[in-house]
Amino acid sequence: MPILNNFHYGYVIVFCCCLIMGVNVGLVMSCAAIFYKPVSSELGISVGDFGLYMTFIYLFSTLMLTKAGKLMDKYSARWLLTVSSGVLGTVLLSMSSFNAVWQFYVAGAIIGLTLAFLLYLSYPTMVNRWFNSNTGFFIGLCSAASGIGGVVFNPLGGYLIANFGWRNTYLIFGGIVLVIVTPLLALLLRNYPADKGQKAFGEKQSETMKSGADYSAAIKSPIFYALIAFAFFMISVSTINLFLPTYVVSVGYSVEQSALVASAIMLGVTIGKVALGWVNDKNPNLGIFASVGFGIGGFVLLLVGQSQIALMTAGGFLFGWAYAGVTVETALLVRAVFGGKDYAKIFSNISIALAAGGALMAGGWGYLADFVDFKTILTIGIILLALSGTLGIYALRKSKEFNF
Repeated sequence: MPILNNFHYGYVIVFCCCLIMGVNVGLVMSCAAIFYKPVSSELGISVGDFGLYMTFIYLFSTLMLTKAGKLMDKYSARWLLTVSSGVLGTVLLSMSSFNAVWQFYVAGAIIGLTLAFLLYLSYPTMVNRWFNSNTGFFIGLCSAASGIGGVVFNPLGGYLIANFGWRNTYLIFGGIVLVIVTPLLALLLRNYPADKGQKAFGEKQSETMKSGADYSAAIKSPIFYALIAFAFFMISVSTINLFLPTYVVSVGYSVEQSALVASAIMLGVTIGKVALGWVNDKNPNLGIFASVGFGIGGFVLLLVGQSQIALMTAGGFLFGWAYAGVTVETALLVRAVFGGKDYAKIFSNISIALAAGGALMAGGWGYLADFVDFKTILTIGIILLALSGTLGIYALRKSKEFNF
């Protein structure tokens, strides 16, 4: 009984956020690529035409994020996330019956609306509400769950597609979201610690509300726009990941060796998310240096590693830390700079840069590669990471002006 009395419900919230990221986001985003070939082949369209539905996901997430933060504050986050999960599962079920590519575009638009809550706001907002210490670690842990979900569900999805077809696989994926995740979110999620008669983990008894900058003051500050640029540059760098296997092959390595580098990147992302969260709890400046510095080091190794696959693999692993910094560093920088008072509203606006940047640069690097070589693209990546680091340090140093 004493153990139950001492148990903090914030751990259940973290479990729910890991479910959202590991299952919902893992199935939709981390496993998207395994459907490209079988769906496009059956529908008689190009892979590029089918893959365009991902652009609709990013686009409508961007549009929804302009309002999502305010909705999370005004209405029940518990039910917004539960309903979003239910809608997502229903869309996955419906995708099993599609026969035209425009239907996938409509589905992508609806998925984008749900991911504004599930992907971009769920764990940063909920962890910020429920934890006043170890915030970075738990944000990193929840974010890392999406990668773990990809590791688990990609081979499962591949097996299901090979043996039962892509239509049945969409049915199974939708069923997992509707039967397992959505009911658990409805049952377990709570909006604030007060709903369970508790204070935020690590919050002093004398504290009644998280401190921080007002939303109206934050969006008028140059720091706010510096963090938007930080987020945009970081997501731009992360999308270079889509082209790194092609780069590895182009410098003389085999497809199998390029897959090894790709696996090293994902390992770096997963470890980096948890580690960066922990580092940020100790020192936010050090978190920026780790994310940006390791990323720059990774690009350097990828540039000079044309004769040794070990260097290329190490470069991929270090680049994964910069990739991890997209979600972890952005979320924690917003908290470190602006505090927790109006976190959801502030972060949702800055997250627009993540969604818009992903939509723009996922294809932008491909078009750029038609005119310049991959070495130039990697060099541009180094420059963008250096700019990101500079903006992050600037934001932290200027945050003192808010006096909270």
